[in-house]
Amino acid sequence: MRGSLRTFIGTATLTLVLSTIVLPEAAYAAKPVGSDKGATTEQSGGSDDTGIYAAARIQYSGSVAKNGSKGNVASTDVNWTPPPCWYAPYLGAKDFKKKMSKDIESQMSAPGMGGHAGAALNELQRHYEDDYGWTDTPGYKDYNVEKDGEGMFWAAVENPDEPDLLKRSSCTDLPFWVDNGEAPPPQYEEAITPEILAALAYQHMQLPDTEVSLKPEGTTKVNLPTWAWLDKTVFDEVQATASIDVPGFALQATTTAKPVSLKLEPGTKDAETYPASGECTINADGSIGEPYAEGKADRTPPCGITYLRSSGNGTYNLQATITWDIAWTGTGGAGGDLPDGTFGNDQAVTVQEIQAINR
Repeated sequence: MRGSLRTFIGTATLTLVLSTIVLPEAAYAAKPVGSDKGATTEQSGGSDDTGIYAAARIQYSGSVAKNGSKGNVASTDVNWTPPPCWYAPYLGAKDFKKKMSKDIESQMSAPGMGGHAGAALNELQRHYEDDYGWTDTPGYKDYNVEKDGEGMFWAAVENPDEPDLLKRSSCTDLPFWVDNGEAPPPQYEEAITPEILAALAYQHMQLPDTEVSLKPEGTTKVNLPTWAWLDKTVFDEVQATASIDVPGFALQATTTAKPVSLKLEPGTKDAETYPASGECTINADGSIGEPYAEGKADRTPPCGITYLRSSGNGTYNLQATITWDIAWTGTGGAGGDLPDGTFGNDQAVTVQEIQAINR
């Protein structure tokens, strides 16, 4: 049986069979997680009559968004995105036989089933029951039940945070067997890995809402330098971990974000930033900028803004965006870098038309 027929079977049965076994994303307990490094998302329910779904889900812990939502960090690389889908452990042999054979029989008995779809279902049944395989994909005898407990069937998992339906459903290979302790066959490039888990941890990472300290605070004056800074105590690294643990298979990856710079955007062209680029680098002690203190009125702030025009009856929307260096480590000593991430906060600044004041 050739690879083209394998593709035909996979795509023809996608909506008929595979849609019933795609693993959902993990459920989350509705409790705050924030940047509490000890916090853990708890899985809740979601299993079907086999009771296996929850065991194969990805669990997130650390600084992650609650309720399964995406975090607030945005990649600086517009071309980088987490994987839209992947393959992960699904069911043991006996449970897989129970579910898949039931699904196939149900679809075969549906009114009007025939043509390409009917042929695909027949080939699918032969593949799992009668050892019908092809070049790089062996068939199975009676759903591999003789090896029950020695491995698991893996199946496609859609990333629920991927907005593109075509990408999300692009993992169309049929469920395949993997022995306990063994790596998935090399042709399944989207099989779950520590790096994929790291990317998913990045996607769900929740960076702290850090408000920049300003002096003057809230209301400043035209042509008066406004000092901006972040103390080390409120500006520290965060971590998020994604893991999967089922019989015979366990992986985990921890993604770490370290703050490296702060960019100030005044909210108007009538302003000057310090430095001129608006990029305030991190200090040796882990802080950014320098707090204002008496005696510094005639100095230029190392990180700050001077507004050149009044905000009138409104305010300027000062945006302070922190850039975070993202790296990961995972099972087996794997690790590497991911694209830098950014997260910004908006602060309203009132600028009054007073040329000089005493302070």
